[in-house]
Amino acid sequence: MKYLRILLILFLLLCAFPKARAQNISVNPNITAADLAQNILINSSCINLENINASGNPTPNDQSYASFTAGANFPFSSGLVLSTSPSKNAEGPYIQADSKGTQVQSWNGDNDLDNALGINDSKQATVLEFDFTALTNSISFNYLFASNEYQSYYPCRFSDGFAFLIKEAGSSEDYKNLAVLPNSTTPVSATTVHPRINSVTTAQGVIQGCDPQNETYFNGYNSASSPINYAGQTTVMNAYTDVIPGKKYHLKLVIADDATRQYNSAVFIEGGSFVSKINFGEDRTAANNNPICYGENFVLDTKLNPADYNFKWFKKDSSNNYNQIAGESDPDYTVTSAGIYKVEAAIKGTTCISVGEITVEFTPEIASTNTSLLQCDDNTDGISIFNLTKAANIVKNNNTQITNQGYYETLVDAQTKTNPIINPQSYTNKTPNQLVFARIENSYGCYTVPQITLNISSTIIPDQSPIATCDGDEIQDGLYQFNLSSEVTPQILTGLPTGLVINYYLTADNAITETNALPNIFKNTIPNSQTIYARAANGSDCYDIVPIELVVHTFDPANFEDEILYLCKGDEITLSVATGFKSYTWSNGETTNSTRVTSAGNYSVQVTNSNDCQKTKTFKVILSEPAVITGVEVKDFSGVDNTVSIQYTGAGNYEFSLEGSVFQDNPTFTQVNPGIYNVAARDKNGCGISNSFLVYVLDYPRFFTPNEDGFNDLWTIKNIDQMPDYTISIFDRYGKLLKQMNQNNTGWNGIFNGQQLPADDYWFTLQFINGKNVKGHFSLKR
Repeated sequence: MKYLRILLILFLLLCAFPKARAQNISVNPNITAADLAQNILINSSCINLENINASGNPTPNDQSYASFTAGANFPFSSGLVLSTSPSKNAEGPYIQADSKGTQVQSWNGDNDLDNALGINDSKQATVLEFDFTALTNSISFNYLFASNEYQSYYPCRFSDGFAFLIKEAGSSEDYKNLAVLPNSTTPVSATTVHPRINSVTTAQGVIQGCDPQNETYFNGYNSASSPINYAGQTTVMNAYTDVIPGKKYHLKLVIADDATRQYNSAVFIEGGSFVSKINFGEDRTAANNNPICYGENFVLDTKLNPADYNFKWFKKDSSNNYNQIAGESDPDYTVTSAGIYKVEAAIKGTTCISVGEITVEFTPEIASTNTSLLQCDDNTDGISIFNLTKAANIVKNNNTQITNQGYYETLVDAQTKTNPIINPQSYTNKTPNQLVFARIENSYGCYTVPQITLNISSTIIPDQSPIATCDGDEIQDGLYQFNLSSEVTPQILTGLPTGLVINYYLTADNAITETNALPNIFKNTIPNSQTIYARAANGSDCYDIVPIELVVHTFDPANFEDEILYLCKGDEITLSVATGFKSYTWSNGETTNSTRVTSAGNYSVQVTNSNDCQKTKTFKVILSEPAVITGVEVKDFSGVDNTVSIQYTGAGNYEFSLEGSVFQDNPTFTQVNPGIYNVAARDKNGCGISNSFLVYVLDYPRFFTPNEDGFNDLWTIKNIDQMPDYTISIFDRYGKLLKQMNQNNTGWNGIFNGQQLPADDYWFTLQFINGKNVKGHFSLKR
């Protein structure tokens, strides 16, 4: 049983190996150049070959050109390969360890390739070349380029070169290279087709990578499962060129290593893909961005001589079958409807039938509308300035997919797209009712030419009365703002058709060209009077342009500043302004130039002049009355710091006095001398004086001299007898009571127990019956 299992495993492995091997291409290097060209590359009775040659690796049994067959994992099922190493090395899988390649020092390059690619000193060239004559007007074939240079940083710097070179046989003209990127002259190579290459760190340092180049044509890197033994390859590409039927050309297919002879490359050409066909160019479709314009005829021309060919024309039906077009046998056919068309051109007396095929689509018709523009004329000569772009959306029926491609004075210029009007936003017509032409195009460049008639408006807006306002700000400079839509527009539109739109401009020219429109809230720039221009428009048409005078009246009466007045309680006061104004409106309802008021408050009068401009003056009436003194706060017995503070009530602005002659604003008096005062308050606004209030300011002497000379012989407090009952006690420095006095005593003479006391300092206490207590000391001097 164990042996059976081993045999089964061996059997499965043996079965799997050929299958895996079959995924790789199989190369046959034992083939002649004639077989490669006639039986592998070309499969057409419409191409005649001669002078077929091939060259390559000089090493025996290591031919560098060959045929190949492939499985499903390769784009071509068969074909031919030209390589810079023995062709057998092209068989997969890809082995990275062996990718450095074959170097044969005796294997030379190719001068024609060097000249075509602009390189020097190519090496190890393989060439297949021949003369051919095509019986139709184009040839093409499919290929891909593979290289072991698709690794590391090499595509940033190195690439082997290859080219498909063609020219007229026997001529000295330069070759044309067909192995180029689509729609360009850039040769296909590892340096022109690759993805992003990252930087690489080597023993010599960091080698910078490079950005991708034409990455869409890079098919990818290969691996150990690849059917070919190359590191990477391009997508399938097509070599194509037009030819002249019957003319002999020389074609040279060549590939070569760069000067290093390392990391070999190959070009694979699809077997049977070299064909000669009738070329009508690329399909004329929306997908190709080149459909035929609506209304145009499209001629399919084989450019073949009807004496040598028989022609059949076909159109594909909805079931995807070609149906021959009856009666059409000419070398050209005019297409008038969309479809897929085919021609078969059979060379008389041969089996060669050349085929041409093309898909044709037509664009939809471009809808357009002829229109007119109606402009105003400032001098009735029929000539004005038109903004032609106002018709832009009208002529193309507001279709956003259609573009305006200029305005022209003649139909021929519009059709040929020459001599466009340079500034269509400001075009001066040459003649009354002139026609101009708009060219409109779809996204494919198809066009139509609608016409625009330039007419002059014959409608008239009557002359307008000035629009007046008053200068309503503080500075009466004759400059003030107008709300044009509410103050001016209603007057203009009176009696005009509905639907008109009014815009305003500083000048008539601006109104005609509709430039620098004024804002709705417009402040005049010329004091007192300024003329602006109103443009009435009906849609894009001008109805008329009319001047409007804007007048700003100033009103700055003299002596009209706000006032503050004082009203004595119980009185009345007259408020007045100058006479001569059109009207007066007082805040209390009076309508003359004056009014009498009996209460305080804010009053105002608004006066109106002959221009109906108004000015307002405000009177602030403040109530005032005599003060009532309610009390006095006295600070006495303090020497120079004696003060008197008057306490009062009343609504007024007061000044104060101790003796009735000298007044001050402050109700507090300082440094008051001892004495008897009648304090009072007086209203500054003339509303009278307050009640009088009696005040006593007392103080004691700081020394006395009892020497019987008639001066300071007694120590006493002046005016104390006017005060409530009191008791004065006098002490020596040791606190011994020496004397007590009351309102019945005249003072102390410095005697105690009949003896004169010595000069010294003595103390006293003053005790009023109301509880007030004063202490101090004084000196007795002898």
